[in-house]
This record gives sequence, C-alpha cells and structure tokens, in this order.
Amino acid sequence: MNSPNDTTPLPPPLDLSGWRRLPAALMVGGAVLSVIGAGVNPAEFGFSWLLAFMFFLSIALGALFLVMVHHLSDAGWSVATRRVCEHIASLLFPWLALLFLPVAFFAKHIYSWMTMDPRGNSSLSAKWPVFTMPGYYITSAVFFGLWWLLVSRLRYWSLRQDETGGVRCTIRMRFHSGWGMVMFALTLTFSGVLWMQSVQYLWFSAIYGVYFFASCVWVALAAVYAITVLLQRQRILDTVLHNHQFYFLGLLFFAFTVFQAYIEFAQYFVVWNANMPVETFWYVIRQNGSWWWVGMILIFGHFLLPFFVLLRVKAKTNFKIMLPVCVWALAMNFVDLSFNILPARHPGGFPLQWLWLQLGCLAFMSGFLGWAFLKNFNRHAPFPQKAPRLLEAMGISYIEPEEIPGAPSISGGANE
Repeated sequence: MNSPNDTTPLPPPLDLSGWRRLPAALMVGGAVLSVIGAGVNPAEFGFSWLLAFMFFLSIALGALFLVMVHHLSDAGWSVATRRVCEHIASLLFPWLALLFLPVAFFAKHIYSWMTMDPRGNSSLSAKWPVFTMPGYYITSAVFFGLWWLLVSRLRYWSLRQDETGGVRCTIRMRFHSGWGMVMFALTLTFSGVLWMQSVQYLWFSAIYGVYFFASCVWVALAAVYAITVLLQRQRILDTVLHNHQFYFLGLLFFAFTVFQAYIEFAQYFVVWNANMPVETFWYVIRQNGSWWWVGMILIFGHFLLPFFVLLRVKAKTNFKIMLPVCVWALAMNFVDLSFNILPARHPGGFPLQWLWLQLGCLAFMSGFLGWAFLKNFNRHAPFPQKAPRLLEAMGISYIEPEEIPGAPSISGGANE
C-alpha cells in the first residue's frame, strides 16, 4: 500500500485534563451574568442573547452545509472531517432549539413590530402573516422541525454506515442531502430575515439570505479547521488527516472569505447607489458614532487581513498561521453579527457598557454547546469507519492485488 508522505511529524499530545471543567465554568459564569442582565434590563438581555444565539446558529448551519456538500459531491478528502461537521450540525436540535427559548420569550423586547397593528402599517401588512406574533412562533418552530428532520436522518445513516458499511447508507445520505439542500437554502434565508434582519423590519435586502449563508459557511470552516487541528494533535484523526486535507479546508476558507466580502459589498453597492431612503437608512445608522469604526474593522479584519494572510499556498497548511486566523474569524463573525443586530437598539454606537452581558450570553452558550458537542463526540467513532472513500481519505490511492489476502497474482496478461 502506498503510504502518504505529505505529513509532518506531530508534536506531543496536549495535556487537556485541566480543561475538562471549562464548559461547566463557562455555563456558571455566563448564567450569572445573563440572569443579572435579564433582571436589570430585559430588552438589553434579549438583544445580547439573540446575538450569541445567531453566532452559534451560523456555525451549526455552516457545518450542516459542509455535510451535505460532502455527500452530493462524493468527496473523498472530507471524509476525515465529516463526523466533526455532523456533530456540530447536530447542535441545531435539540440544543440550539432550547437556547432559542429566551429569544422567543423576550421577543417583544427585541422586535418592535410585534406590538404593532399590521393593518395600519403597509410594511407589516405586506409581510403578513409571518410578521405577527403567532406567525413568528409557528415559523420558528417549522425551522427547527425541518432542521431536526434533516440532521437526524443524516446522522442516523452515518452511524448506521459505521455498523454495516452498506451502500444503502450512502444512497440515503445523498437522498437526504438532495432535498435537504433546497430546504436548507429556504430555511437559512428566512431564519436570517425573521430572527436578525427584522430587528429593523422596515429595511429589506434581496441578497440578505446569500450574505447570511456566506457568513455561516465562512465561520464554520474556521471552526472545523481549528477543531481538526486539535484532534490531529491528540492523535485522534492522525490516520485520516494529512496536509492536503488541511489545504482544501484552507482553500475553501479563503474562497468564502472572498465570496462573503463580495456579497456584503454588493449589498451595500446596490442599496447606496439606488439612493432610496427606505433602504439607505440602514447604512446611515451604521455610520453614526462608533458604528463607523466597527464598519472599518469589518472591512480590514473580516476581509483584507484573512485575504492577504491566506493568499500564500503554504499558509493554508501552516498551523501557526491558520489557528490565529481561525480564532480571528470567529471574533470577526461576532462583530459582523453585532453590526447587523445591535444598531436597532443602539443607533448611536456600539454599546461597550453592555459588553459584559453580551460576553456572558456568549460564555453560557459556549459552555453549554461545548458540553453537548463533546458528549456526542465521545459516544461515537471520531470519523466514519466504513465510508466508501475512507481509504482515499487515509491517503491509500492504490492496492496491489498481491497485498490483498487470498487474491490471486496477476503478473501476466489476460492469456496467461
């Protein structure tokens, strides 16, 4: 068998015994700050919780997309990271559904249109019945129901494949990825509009769903890259992970860096050049006070910095470069979501005085979802055990007949 020679010697595994209590510590600390914030200012807590929720929702939705693309493209290199993406996507239900409950409970404090009569508002009447209180809750439940159906089916057949290795498992995962991709596009678009864009319901954008999709995949790639580096360091995925797979992850990360920036600029370009007050007011607010500086941070930190760092081929497999970039991408995604959500409540500038509450909500969800992820990861094999392209992922490109036990030697031609 051909052994891959593209790997570099790994440093010793890290001692992570001292980090086992981190999820619990984050949950306790985050819960204390969140409860204090909810008691002091319910509206501020609602916006902070929504911000943290959308941050983790974007990662989970991006991971779900990567799983479906893997099945639809019949890729071999992504077998090694498929199980990690499946575990992240599985956070959509029930864990993120549970974390959505405070958003639903404090919805009246977040969305001003919930207390308005749509009959006297042309903008709301055009979006009836979704932009009503019953419509909001019913539509949200539909989103989570569809995500549960898709994720549970993909996860079931993936784990079933570990047991049987049957071709039916592969066929079923491709089938669910087929209809799931269409459903994914619809639910991602409308969830972004209903939960995030509607904090300023008067504004609309025809490509807001594409923008949210690009952000989801971009941040998910950063998270998956960082997690797989840690798993390889711990010798958990070292048999199936090689430099070329990290290169492909880095290449996709670079591609979505450009794509996300293009979509965000296209949205701004179209809105600003149309020069219609009903559309431009969204960007006018984000030029006030410190929001202008947040916009500059996004231009340079969300696009230019990762673009130029990832431009070099060797940078995509250099962990000393990629890990800081991945952490930076997670931070930039949080800033980008803040830029979308918080100006509805703080049009004068970024609310630094409430940063402790935003970080508290983020800390609680980090600990809670981190615990759920580790629980699922430890219960199952770290990578698909009987995937059709597992040998390809392991770097085995060809097997000589002599190396197969019991196979006859075919050293001559067909007439021998």
